[in-house]
Amino acid sequence: MPPDHPLTASHRPYAQASFQRISRRRLRACHECDLVVSLPPLRAGEKADCPRCGHTLVKRHFRPAQRSLALAISALIALMMAVSFPFVSFQVGGIGNRIELTQTATSLIGFDQPLVAIGVALTIVVLPALYLCGVIWLQIGLLQKDPLPFSRGIARSLAHLHPWMMADVFIIGALVSLIKVAGMAQIELGLAFWAFCLFAILLLYTTQSIDSDWMWFSLAGEPLAPEGTRTGETAQAQQMTGCPTCGLVNRLSPAGRGQCQRCGERLHARLPQSLQRTWALLAASVIMYIPANLYPIMTTTTLGQSTPSTIIGGVIELWQMGDWPVAAVIFVASVVVPVGKLLALAWLCLMVGRSHELKGVTRTRLYRITEFIGRWSMVDVFVVAMLVALIRAGALMSITPGPAALAFGAVVVLTMLAATTFDPRLIWDSPSSRPARNAQGNV
Repeated sequence: MPPDHPLTASHRPYAQASFQRISRRRLRACHECDLVVSLPPLRAGEKADCPRCGHTLVKRHFRPAQRSLALAISALIALMMAVSFPFVSFQVGGIGNRIELTQTATSLIGFDQPLVAIGVALTIVVLPALYLCGVIWLQIGLLQKDPLPFSRGIARSLAHLHPWMMADVFIIGALVSLIKVAGMAQIELGLAFWAFCLFAILLLYTTQSIDSDWMWFSLAGEPLAPEGTRTGETAQAQQMTGCPTCGLVNRLSPAGRGQCQRCGERLHARLPQSLQRTWALLAASVIMYIPANLYPIMTTTTLGQSTPSTIIGGVIELWQMGDWPVAAVIFVASVVVPVGKLLALAWLCLMVGRSHELKGVTRTRLYRITEFIGRWSMVDVFVVAMLVALIRAGALMSITPGPAALAFGAVVVLTMLAATTFDPRLIWDSPSSRPARNAQGNV
């Protein structure tokens, strides 16, 4: 790691935002408020936060390559066990069924739900496996001090894959499903269930162990920031921007575009048509949310009698049966989260251009929460996938997916894309895009 700009030990956890020309090494433009800062020297376990909005710019880990490699290999082994052994089984009236993890996706294809099946398979198995293989590939090259081929492209892909891996959400969905079935049948958890729980935990630790700042320096060094870069001001005011992938500060063309000289990522002063795209995705989400609630999300057949169930109807039924915790989980994930996310993003879009420095921190925190919680709405889709695969006892007891499953899955994807297309730096932009002169006063 190159020598960093010297700071006193008490300031290590924070990035420096002075108003003077300093070394062009270790400069960063915050991805959420666009303030240009100088990173302090960091030891293992320390992090540097933006002094303006509080966004974490860099987080240093002890032996990052060894740590990430060990966690990724362990997680991949756990995933292989999860897909190789029985996941869960049930038995009722002398009739039972045993499923493997992959059947939660493949069973949906038989009920004409290929898009939902693809979404389930991608989020719980395929994308996590690709992510772990990418981490292993990168860290082996870094430990050898000779990056393997395609390392830069793989490193760029890791950040894009992260939001779409939902193993932890699937665990919650599986638990909700099993609680719903436990009162009607005998449930037995297989080895794969516990292996998948371990995999979800290890995957979470793997994603948190990635030290992207160290990784990119080890892969491609760190070119100096453009000459004349000033800290304490926004990058846009200096016709620059920070790369969202590797963090390097780059100069933009007069048209506000460029390409990162370290990782090759396309750069823009602000995401093109950010508000228009966000509004379009929000409108599409609202449209899809209507059939997601009007149509049944699944149909339960018991002793030859079929009962369709909507999202709200399922919540009411669980509440009446006394399963209040499960009903609360489904209500929050399927109603509160998507509606709250739609309202929050719409409000943020309306407030763009009207922001004030003091209110910018609050709105940025709202954006972070909105971005984080969106994926948890997939719980209901995973509940349907789990029950459809498991409960297959013919006229005695069976569950089939309804048309609302696809509509609600589309709502989740569209709202996640809406959060991705919204540029949080717009929160801090005034109509005149004035520099942040009072950044230090808002720490």
